[in-house]
Amino acid sequence: MSNENEVDDVVDSSEESAPKKPARKTTKKKAESNNEEPAPEVVTEQDNGDALDEKADVYEEFSDESNTDESAQQQNNDGQYRNKKGGKFGRNNRKNRGGHRDYQYQDEQPREDLPPLSLHEMQVTPINDIKAMAEKYGMTEYAGFNKHQLIFELLKLHGRRGGPLLGRGVLETLSDGFGFLRSPLNSYQPAPDDIYVSPSQIRRFGLRTGDYVTGSIRSPKEKERFFALYRIDEINGDLPEAARKRIPFENLTPLFPNERLVMETDPKEISMRVMDIVTPIGKGQRGLIVAPPRTGKTVLLQKIANSISKNNPEAKLIILLIDERPEEVTDMRRNTQAEVLASTFDEPPERHTQVAEIVIEMSKRLVEKGEDVIILLDSITRLARAYNTTSPHSGKILSGGVDSNALHKPKRFFGAARNIEGGGSLSIIATALVDTGSRMDEVIFEEFKGTGNMELGLDRELVNKRIYPAINIERSGTRKEELLLHPDELHRVWTLRKALKDVPQVEAMELLINRLKKTNNNLEFLMTLQGA
Repeated sequence: MSNENEVDDVVDSSEESAPKKPARKTTKKKAESNNEEPAPEVVTEQDNGDALDEKADVYEEFSDESNTDESAQQQNNDGQYRNKKGGKFGRNNRKNRGGHRDYQYQDEQPREDLPPLSLHEMQVTPINDIKAMAEKYGMTEYAGFNKHQLIFELLKLHGRRGGPLLGRGVLETLSDGFGFLRSPLNSYQPAPDDIYVSPSQIRRFGLRTGDYVTGSIRSPKEKERFFALYRIDEINGDLPEAARKRIPFENLTPLFPNERLVMETDPKEISMRVMDIVTPIGKGQRGLIVAPPRTGKTVLLQKIANSISKNNPEAKLIILLIDERPEEVTDMRRNTQAEVLASTFDEPPERHTQVAEIVIEMSKRLVEKGEDVIILLDSITRLARAYNTTSPHSGKILSGGVDSNALHKPKRFFGAARNIEGGGSLSIIATALVDTGSRMDEVIFEEFKGTGNMELGLDRELVNKRIYPAINIERSGTRKEELLLHPDELHRVWTLRKALKDVPQVEAMELLINRLKKTNNNLEFLMTLQGA
């Protein structure tokens, strides 16, 4: 029996039960004109992509808003837009949301005479070159466009002409089931040139937040807002089938760090040589740099990053700057070879937490592959402050105004650092602010103090004496350092600590620095120690 006959039967039965109020017969054509979905022909989740294409016109339409960062943020976070008629919130249009189950098509057949355009390569291209390309494509009205909008329109035009489009990015899944590929060039913040990923693709390949996805994309259709991924070529550098076989990060076995990350590079780089002796770092380390204001923690992070890049180029190095000054971000990007991701102090706390969660999830996906990942975080204190602002209040307030539930997520971030049995590691070296005059900062530091397995303390008194690095030897150390150091080296380091124990801190650091300057490397310095 056809769908219309089913509707007629329903109408007849309703007329018999209520003759004074005859039921109104609703046809498919009338339902489409009223922008409603006919009940007998509801498109379920099990329908294929072609069925969704046929039913797309009976869903509600988006309003004609421009692709600004604000609108992208609203769609990605809320998943709702106002209708043209009525001004009420309703169910998302699957077509305009990009919600087709599969994207096995383009607007035109691919043309071999048109070269493929990569969204990522366009994002790193200077805007003047993009404008020249736009003029070559015949675009004239782009005077008011920013770089994101210009790239969007240019790639959209290229796709409509049948040119192949390529895209890649780190996946962020949203609560509605779909997701977007974020660009590291934007520090993974929502942008108009993000790439939509359908729920069916996420389920089929077992995609999770943090996966680095590469594939072919299609240009937005009419009234759509984003490019859409229609074929996946690689997931985290491997074939898509490999993503289904990986072991989740939470099921991997954590171990103590047992493979050392050597910081020593140049004989004149005293800071790294001191760290190698006082606080050796291993793969999977969870370290805290406890620093009062203006004690050189940012410069120390730069030197750590450069040492890791030189001695361990195979490791994935990420520098995450939370609530930082914009000029500090630029300086870090220009003076290191790491991937620098930042959320500056003029951005909302929600942005601080969003970039932190993407970074930690991306790192977990790499560790699941067996890779070594190192995150340098500045700072864990500001990240905890952001979570304290954005977390729902539990009604239990600790000293300093810290909510009792606010520190759970930053602890989960910091606690993800571990050495994995069988290969792979995630190391996190984070700075913690102290002596800032804020009781909240003191409470945050106290909560994190016992969670790390390495602690490096910077001293204000040494800074006042202009002694760098301003490392307090007595307050610095690494747990289970015997797993990282050779027995002979460990014995000599213990001898050095015993000799400096009763020496005032300023004199002890000056003595150590002067002795290091007279030798070419730490091994030579340790061999000169008497009584070892």
